[in-house]
Amino acid sequence: MPRRSEFLELVVEQMSRLGTISSRAMFGGYGLYCNGLFIAIVTGEQLYFKADARSQSRFEVRGLPRFQYQARGKPVQLLYYQAPPEVYEDAQAMLDWGQWALAAAVRASQPARRKPH
Repeated sequence: MPRRSEFLELVVEQMSRLGTISSRAMFGGYGLYCNGLFIAIVTGEQLYFKADARSQSRFEVRGLPRFQYQARGKPVQLLYYQAPPEVYEDAQAMLDWGQWALAAAVRASQPARRKPH
């Protein structure tokens, strides 16, 4: 299990304005949860926010890379994108990007709507 880093502690503290932030070891780093919803990944000194079809373009227009890990020797990409650099210097930027990640997690947690026949 990776040791909790100062970077992780800083991110958790900065994101605490979103709600109750907790972490769980995964992917060689940590998954971050806000009020029980998976919203971000911290690995090393890097933060990745959850995205979905609605928010993905916010990350892509900035050229931010997706989170990737190796599984059975093959790269696997998740719909989590590297945080922009300003989130580490600007509390409002961290809150804004964190809210988009939380909104994506909320949408993902809702049951899919069935189309009428």
